[in-house]
Amino acid sequence: MSAKKVDVLLVGAGVMSATLGKLLSQLDPSLKIEMVERQAKVANESSHALHNAGTGHAGYCELNYTPEQPDGSVKIDRALEINAAFELSLQFWSYLVDEGLLPAPEKFINPVYHQSFVQGEVDVAFLRKRFAALHTHHLFEEMEYSEDHAVLQQWMPLVMGQRKPSEKLAATQVKHGTDVDFGFLTRKLVKSLLKQPHFELKLSHTITALKQHGDGRWHVRVKDNHSEKTKTIDAGFVFLGAGGGALPLLQKSGIPESSGYGGFPVSGQWLICHDPKIVRQHTSKVYGRAAVGAPPMSVPHLDARIIGGESVLLFGPFASITTKFLKEGSVLDLFSSLKSANLKPMLSVARDNMDLTRYLVSEAFKSHKERVGSLREFYAEAAEHQWELAAAGQRVQIIKGCDTKGGKLEFGTEIVTSQDGTLATLLGASPGASTSVQAMLEVLQRCFPSRMQSAEWEQKLKQMIPSYGESLDENVALLHQVRQRTLNTLRLNHEPKQ
Repeated sequence: MSAKKVDVLLVGAGVMSATLGKLLSQLDPSLKIEMVERQAKVANESSHALHNAGTGHAGYCELNYTPEQPDGSVKIDRALEINAAFELSLQFWSYLVDEGLLPAPEKFINPVYHQSFVQGEVDVAFLRKRFAALHTHHLFEEMEYSEDHAVLQQWMPLVMGQRKPSEKLAATQVKHGTDVDFGFLTRKLVKSLLKQPHFELKLSHTITALKQHGDGRWHVRVKDNHSEKTKTIDAGFVFLGAGGGALPLLQKSGIPESSGYGGFPVSGQWLICHDPKIVRQHTSKVYGRAAVGAPPMSVPHLDARIIGGESVLLFGPFASITTKFLKEGSVLDLFSSLKSANLKPMLSVARDNMDLTRYLVSEAFKSHKERVGSLREFYAEAAEHQWELAAAGQRVQIIKGCDTKGGKLEFGTEIVTSQDGTLATLLGASPGASTSVQAMLEVLQRCFPSRMQSAEWEQKLKQMIPSYGESLDENVALLHQVRQRTLNTLRLNHEPKQ
């Protein structure tokens, strides 16, 4: 039986694959695109609403993006980069809303104040320096700072509660922060793609093998999870956007660029509150400082969320150790990923990160009472019966070779592409979905370089993303122009929902 030919094969039905598919379908509607997902639903893993923070990561409140340096200064480069990247996502979503390719924006994105909150002299001094470093940059010019209890009471009444006037507290606030239901967004992107004549979605199908042939095309074996029957897809370009499942698939590809990569899986859990009396009192995302040795996905935050139209509060996440790469994966995933090329980096990271391992183990064995105890650092009056445990996301952090230590653990994201540009893989976790548009533009630049330089594609990209090809970090007037447009189009320039 002959293989089915497609131009583009997207592996994984999450926000990354959906974004790349939508970009490509807009740039060239004639492309034959197929999306393959091992689960029975779209956006059921990392893009699921409860499996990520739902924060439109822009560096406003996430303190881990602005580390304090040994000399006491605060490094803001990462926050500037993430902020500018999120603006690209907002522009693309605005274009899709204007074109009727996404529904009313409040269905997937809503205004939520982004706030950072710290306690004690040391952390207050850090936040003060962070604000001073960020506020002078036009990307963060609307950030506010206060140590005044009366002001903080207005900003975050649930967090302030009955705190003593003598407590040393500080907070920052940005009013145009966002809450994003990435699961809903992904499903709508895929639904829009399904209206294209050259797009096909295969759910409950698993990739069992992929091999590049002499003509440069990829022959990918796909198994139907129900019938167990297999077929071959002949693809000109393959994108592995399968979240935690991307690393094993990258290893199956055998491309030289995959050598040395390993993964460190981390799972998590939320405390969630549905009580309207409590939920109504908190309409912001409040981020604190992570515990020493904690991974970025476990930075504590008390979040106002809108999931499936319901307003809820989430606190956490509480990270935990696991050997699965996906929530629906196997406990053997980690061990199966061990190869001769990545064994040294994996062992080196295991040796050098014992504190992290101990932290994850301790988090896994916390009782409900202990988890609510952590919540009370943010919301002192929290009652145990008002909060229940819910599964958070599963992430696989990147492990790669290092000349000095043998291996290093990274908490960001990384795009791995074959030399000929016929295969691309997204590894890692943070900041993830929020910067999906920038990440997928990078995939296009690496894998479709000649077409990206064509007048036709450049013109279309500028139409979809007005700041494409320019720096929002440097161009103040352009930032103000595109930000005003996206805030209006996505209806983010009003008060958060009560």
